[in-house]
Amino acid sequence: MSGVRRFKPLVWVWFLFCLLSLTNGFDPIDNYLIDCGSNTNTPADNRVFRADNSGSQMLSTDENIIANTTANSISAITGVRLYQTARIFKGMSSYKFRIQNKGRHWIRLYFYPFVYQEYDMSLASFSVSAQRIVILSNFQPKKGSVVKEFSLNVYSDELILEFAPSENSFAFVNALEVVSIPAELIPDEAQTFSPTGQYQGLSQQVLETAYRVNMGGLLVSPSNDTLGRTWLSDQDFLVNKNLVKSVSNIPAVTYVTGGPTREIAPDSVYGTASEMNSGGDPNSNFNVTWEFDMDTGFPYLVRLHFCDIVSKALNQLYFNVFVNASIVSQDLDLSIKNNRLGTPYFVDFVTKSSVSNKLRISVGRSTVKDADPNAILNGLEIMKMNSSLTGLGPAIPATAPKMKVGLIVGLVLAGVFSIAMLALVLLFLMRTRKVSGHDQNSKIWMPFSMIGGNSHSTGSKLSNRPLESTASNQGYRFPFAVMQDATNSFDEGWVIGVGGFGKVYKGTLKDGTKVAVKRGNSKSQQGLAEFLTEIEMLSQFRHRHLVALIGYCDERNEMILVYEYMENGTLKNHLYGSELPSLSWKQRLDICIGSARGLHYLHTGNAKAIIHRDVKSANILLDENFMSKVADFGLSKAGPELDQTHVSTAVKGSFGYLDPEYFRRQQLTEKSDVYSFGVVLFEVLCARPVIDPSLPREQVNLAEWATKWQTSGQLDQIIDPNLAGKIRADSLRKFGETAEKCLAEYGVDRPTMGDVLWNLEYVLQLQDAMVSHDPDEDSINRIGELSPLVHNVNLMDSNTSITDQHQRFANSIDGLDDVSESSMSQVFSQIVKSEGR
Repeated sequence: MSGVRRFKPLVWVWFLFCLLSLTNGFDPIDNYLIDCGSNTNTPADNRVFRADNSGSQMLSTDENIIANTTANSISAITGVRLYQTARIFKGMSSYKFRIQNKGRHWIRLYFYPFVYQEYDMSLASFSVSAQRIVILSNFQPKKGSVVKEFSLNVYSDELILEFAPSENSFAFVNALEVVSIPAELIPDEAQTFSPTGQYQGLSQQVLETAYRVNMGGLLVSPSNDTLGRTWLSDQDFLVNKNLVKSVSNIPAVTYVTGGPTREIAPDSVYGTASEMNSGGDPNSNFNVTWEFDMDTGFPYLVRLHFCDIVSKALNQLYFNVFVNASIVSQDLDLSIKNNRLGTPYFVDFVTKSSVSNKLRISVGRSTVKDADPNAILNGLEIMKMNSSLTGLGPAIPATAPKMKVGLIVGLVLAGVFSIAMLALVLLFLMRTRKVSGHDQNSKIWMPFSMIGGNSHSTGSKLSNRPLESTASNQGYRFPFAVMQDATNSFDEGWVIGVGGFGKVYKGTLKDGTKVAVKRGNSKSQQGLAEFLTEIEMLSQFRHRHLVALIGYCDERNEMILVYEYMENGTLKNHLYGSELPSLSWKQRLDICIGSARGLHYLHTGNAKAIIHRDVKSANILLDENFMSKVADFGLSKAGPELDQTHVSTAVKGSFGYLDPEYFRRQQLTEKSDVYSFGVVLFEVLCARPVIDPSLPREQVNLAEWATKWQTSGQLDQIIDPNLAGKIRADSLRKFGETAEKCLAEYGVDRPTMGDVLWNLEYVLQLQDAMVSHDPDEDSINRIGELSPLVHNVNLMDSNTSITDQHQRFANSIDGLDDVSESSMSQVFSQIVKSEGR
């Protein structure tokens, strides 16, 4: 059909019937519809907007400026009469609404700029706040009509909507709505991806609607939606219209108890869909994709609406769902949600703060064997979670109304108190610097445990989140000015990486030290948690295979982490997706061994294990000598107590690397890291992404695909072509076995990181052809034969105390700095005999 809608007459009858039935839906308790500037009530979309006049008890403004127009250009707009009048505000003005039903409410603001006397509304600039929360900042409506829709919780007896003109400007509004909405419309939780996890606190967010789209159907007007929403047709957002066909089967939609209601989305949304246009070809392998323009720097709530109106029987439709390049739902089978067809279903995802101005949503064929290639999407909502909307007071206009004396006195006293506190803090810092003995290199030496109540950074987000580090765990706290100087004021040309937390810049301190500066999005609450965790974790330990934290900065609500600079970037970039030279097999093994050492240390080097939770090739960094170091501890978590087997926690990690047992049971152990590392091992061997939707369905998931070839004994058929003929058979066999064991379905069947480390060292020895025995013989004896250093282990006998054993061993290797890392690796494996913890 190539994007052309063809509805049968019977379907049209049902379509109209369903639309008409919607008018008897949700009845809001609070339902304020105001036609601003109008002296009569105005009907629009089967609703009536009340007249707004200077005598209204809801309006407070210094000047009564009412504008109107009869311009021809306005006649083409839906609800034309709403846009023919407007209120103009030259100073702070407000509407006050009595709230009877506390909870979430719509706030919809209608704008259509036109010229009235000396007021050209297309030049207006102003801010709008609700309950002292700024929802529009320095807003400048341009030509054409626009409706800004927000939803927020109101817990007081009244809602005050304030308009604050910018300096030398004015504000205006044509119409507005304040309407209560069902509590279940926005739940408290949503899913996250890259890493996979749960987002909580959604019900407290202020949301701004960016897009609301009806896939495969026509535009749905407010009169045909129980909550007065507008759903756009998806045609303008399709990347390739030839890959999709529009379907309609509204009679098939059945709302079931406990599932979505018509308040979530109407029949006209769930009853139409955009379907993958495979043309009956069983080999079709493509995605249907929609693309949307976005504002960067904000997380978004993405709600996907599904309803299987195309299948003839259960369990026939399987497909994958993607947000940008991340697969968020694999092998989705809608029929199992309610064990019947035609039942609406929706799922919410929260994205990271966007670094791109584009957002793509895709559906495509699944990896389920023998499943027909097909996929659908019925509806989509995208809402901006603008965290700057929370906690900010209204913008102060150039000409604010007279304040009460009490308010002025309060502000003055607050200012005096703030100045006094600032003076005390500065005095404390000056004394601290004198005692510390450090020079003026713009660094302040402070214990990490002081982050919190004693923070000297004005307005720091850390002030309410003290870290539980010991006083001996110290690190540099950098002033923001030093960070600016090190990164050339965060020059975009110095960006070396971008992640969910923020951008990473290459920098140089005044003493010439090269650093990597990771600047978090200061508006992200999720980023704050990761920021604190990273400092907490890296202040506790040091290891040559863990990226070192040099310092941090939290001035001005910044979240900046400063690491040692890793010259060769990520392991991922050296495997695929770049023009970098291919790594040799020995280099890859050394990198894997180093990473395993770092993870083994995390699991066993402290009284309580540390579980990384986000092990992947992008989090393994390489220095100038290609020595590997594990990075990014923002999701790390302390392991279970000695008398416990796991930690129960919300699932987090990166799709493709995520331990399926952890995902199912939400029980975290060190073996979850082992699984992720097993995926990395196959990634290193095959040099391809762990999830690649562009490949045939059996190859999409690297872990499943590689395990299949390993089980059949043909792993050599899928290795990186650059390694062909360069890996000894025994070395490849042992490597494949190690990776396969890491990917065991159940954690109890997986090796510890100590075991993995030992096996990888043995793989390296096999590659170097230093071992002539059968790989299945006793490996510990062979390691003893390989290096005379291991004979020193015999110094450790049962009659010697542990302290004496350690001292004697240290003495035995004193002065052996020139010993190769490979030899030391064998010693390490022999003496550790790791069983996890």
